[in-house]
Amino acid sequence: MTDMEEQAKISSGECPEEDVFYRIRFRSKGQEFTASSPMADFLAGEPVMAKTDHGLEPATIIKKAPSCGGCGAKRGASYTVTRRLTEEERERYENLPVAEQKGFTVCTELIAKHSLEMSLVRVEKFFNGSKIIFYFTADNRVDFRELVKDLVQEFRTRVEMRQVGVRHETKMLGGLGTCGRELCCSSYMKKFDSVSIKMAKEQDLPLNPAKISGVCNRLLCCLTYEFPTYHEQRRKMPKIGSWITLNGVEYKVKQQRPLQQQLIVVAANNEELVLDEKKWQSLQKGKNKKPKSDKH
Repeated sequence: MTDMEEQAKISSGECPEEDVFYRIRFRSKGQEFTASSPMADFLAGEPVMAKTDHGLEPATIIKKAPSCGGCGAKRGASYTVTRRLTEEERERYENLPVAEQKGFTVCTELIAKHSLEMSLVRVEKFFNGSKIIFYFTADNRVDFRELVKDLVQEFRTRVEMRQVGVRHETKMLGGLGTCGRELCCSSYMKKFDSVSIKMAKEQDLPLNPAKISGVCNRLLCCLTYEFPTYHEQRRKMPKIGSWITLNGVEYKVKQQRPLQQQLIVVAANNEELVLDEKKWQSLQKGKNKKPKSDKH
């Protein structure tokens, strides 16, 4: 189709031909990804071949994903599905978890043999057999040179040892969060954003580690979700500790309620008021200093 023909279809309200999008998974309990494909007849549960950074890897179709949602819109995809698996490839794909489990067992035994201070998390074997990756956690640096020699001798392929942190370990193992849903990191997150205690304070959350920490014992990733909204709303409101005047009386801002856009203010006689957005925006803001008449 020429550019003029495609433009004519758009002008007439018809969308141009485009790739179909699918949700795929490389491992049975792994994370889902979005993939594009020129083929529109793949079915849920069907094994297919997808392009990755290191070549073709088999994956399973989970379901079709929404398309661009309208002409002119572009949807990104992490991978491209090229074709179905052959019978021989399908058999190898079905046996891949068995090979990875064998690698996990052998490596665990070798770690114990060499008395290494490390914990194996996961084993991933490339479909073409060119490499096996062993993911592990450790508190300190580990000299695993002898371990790698034994693994290479055992599997006769390239071996890579990759140390991960506790957050990545949780991402690989999966689980349920305190909200009752599948962990964000293992279900859809591509990377970890920085999380700080400031985010919990900004959202008026209890600073109890048990309440704001995930199963990885690190601060909850979801603290980052609403933080920008709270931060922006607070920025528009009078700051805590500032003074405002209401009916000739000076009130000190005691607390902000960003989502309700309310202020809790207190006077010198300890009189406490709750002001809605319309009220506090109409008031004259006083200076950010304590009045001379203030005794508390």
